[in-house]
Amino acid sequence: MKNSENNHSLSVRDFYGKFGEKLCLEPVCGEKGFERHIISSSAKKPGLRMIEKRIELEDGTVQVLGRTEISYINGFRDGTQEKIITSLLSNNIPCFILSKGSRPQASFSGHFERKNIPLFTTTLSTGKLISIMNELLAEEFATRITVHGVLLDVHNMGVLILGKSGIGKSECAIDLIIQGSKLIADDVVEIRKIGSHTLIGVGPENIRYLVEVRGIGIVNIKDLFGTTCVMEKREIEIVIELHQWDSETEYDRLGIDTKTYSILDIELPYVVLPVSPGRNMASIIEVAVRNQILKETGKKVEIPYDITE
Repeated sequence: MKNSENNHSLSVRDFYGKFGEKLCLEPVCGEKGFERHIISSSAKKPGLRMIEKRIELEDGTVQVLGRTEISYINGFRDGTQEKIITSLLSNNIPCFILSKGSRPQASFSGHFERKNIPLFTTTLSTGKLISIMNELLAEEFATRITVHGVLLDVHNMGVLILGKSGIGKSECAIDLIIQGSKLIADDVVEIRKIGSHTLIGVGPENIRYLVEVRGIGIVNIKDLFGTTCVMEKREIEIVIELHQWDSETEYDRLGIDTKTYSILDIELPYVVLPVSPGRNMASIIEVAVRNQILKETGKKVEIPYDITE
């Protein structure tokens, strides 16, 4: 497991490249300022601050100008309008976005061009734009780590499979995919902490959906089994670790004790499964997942008293 890291900034160029299509963005002007940096994980709109003599906005934050802000600006002419726009652009803002398909007048966009501040327009409504953008930026700026493992969706539960190299994680993944599970990542799983209780796992883009099968080589699960057998990302809800069978180790036989595995200070249900010749690990993993789902419903297995003796 590698140390966590934070993305402290995102250039407007990268922001547009990554999220432009999802946010329906169209550049209007100010492309010379594409190297400006976003440092906030949430977007804002000026709102009532537009009426202040000196408009003060959060540094490094994407600002959205909706119809309210544009109507207010257009309500003035000559010097007053120019003062409002000048005050608006005096802040250290990486870029502005006009919502609801607003098209600025040449005099309006000229101020942005001269200041080298990127201006975009989008067909999305202000509320929807900010909601989607905040979700995207929260994930982009999230604390993250990378782990060596496999991430699958098994019965609609995000399952992170860990274990030493060569123990059979990828082979288990193939078996589970054939049985109906979905692959998110193999070998390298990037885990992002969203909020205080959620871990989202994704695969690096350059090896996404690729699995190494010893004796066959590298296969593309999406091409081999279809788009229904892969997912781009998944919340991690349980950790299953594969251990080489050791006769000296005492493994859990009753399932009474609840174990947890900590990732980025979030505790997840944790199951250790011993691997030995003849054990169908994919089926055992599926049983472990089904058992966890059952536990979450509050149902417990009644154990006869004499089994524990």
